Amino acid sequence: MAEFPTLFLSHGAPNLCLYSNPAREFLSGLGTEIGKPQAIILMSAHFESPVPSFSADPAPGMIYDFKGFEAELYKTVYPAPGLPELATVAATLVEEAGFPVQEVVGRGYDHGVWSPLSLMYPDADVPIVEMSIQPEEGAGHHFVVGRALAPLRKHGVLIIGSGSLTHNFDEMFDSRQDFVSPPPAFVQDFADWVKDKAEAGSIDEINDYRALAPHAVKNHPKADHFFPLPFALGAAGEGAKGKRIHSSVQRGALVMDAYMFQ
Repeated sequence: MAEFPTLFLSHGAPNLCLYSNPAREFLSGLGTEIGKPQAIILMSAHFESPVPSFSADPAPGMIYDFKGFEAELYKTVYPAPGLPELATVAATLVEEAGFPVQEVVGRGYDHGVWSPLSLMYPDADVPIVEMSIQPEEGAGHHFVVGRALAPLRKHGVLIIGSGSLTHNFDEMFDSRQDFVSPPPAFVQDFADWVKDKAEAGSIDEINDYRALAPHAVKNHPKADHFFPLPFALGAAGEGAKGKRIHSSVQRGALVMDAYMFQ
């Protein structure tokens, strides 16, 4: 059975799938490039809970967790099945690593799930377990949670962290920034630092990025969209290093970089 690398994906705005742009084109080809897994575990920056939580519905619905976007987005349906059995296995692994956990029923897929996966696997035929971030914890916590799930990769499970390499809405929607604006220095410096540390497999530095990375707080006023990156690094297992597999920028401040860890 294929052992997949882990991925960190910048999922962008909910309307990523509607318009031609480099990130959309990249994601549209990624599923074919890496192949179809038996199942996917995806940590979404838009699913927050105090403890690691796993969706355990056999047929999750949809969550439209945004306002002011195109009407057609609110009719989007990504009918990929859930996999309650995998949710239980994943929760058990994280619990055995020393964390309280919960399985959640009745929560649908948010756009951190369906925005990238509808491009990667448009047939919606790969079962998905969505899992949460813990907004009050740090990057190191998410790394350790990811590490607990690493054994699942040997069973054909693709583990994904879905967030954004940078995520400052005030900067992104600044009136001076149009869609193709180049990144300002504070954004580029942060993206370059992450690339260097991810490709070196520098666990301690990534887990302490908020103190060590240039302009970390300005690029992530809230840390929610960064946490899926250390999670993906942890889930890749001992000695893993990253490779940046996509790089693009939207509105100057939204870096859409993606990483593969193995």
